[in-house]
Amino acid sequence: MNHQHQGNDSPPSFWTTRYAIGLVVIGGVAAYFLLTEHLAHVVGVLPYLLLLACPLMHVFMHGGHGHHHHHSGKSDTSGSKASRKPGEPS
Repeated sequence: MNHQHQGNDSPPSFWTTRYAIGLVVIGGVAAYFLLTEHLAHVVGVLPYLLLLACPLMHVFMHGGHGHHHHHSGKSDTSGSKASRKPGEPS
């Protein structure tokens, strides 16, 4: 049974191997038992996670302060003096 790959001969992704699937399953089981056993601790931290989400969303979704770039299809120099002919009124 020879399988001929056409085009790309890159190795398979880690997430498609059986080791990755086993890792995800074990991680899911561990997360389930941690949440069921420590639910009171998790619920007690939720208000702090909500407060932490506000500045994180501001930084990652807005890109920080002072970086407001407006992207348009036209160039910014279309109305500048450099594109006008000499003697043309400004």
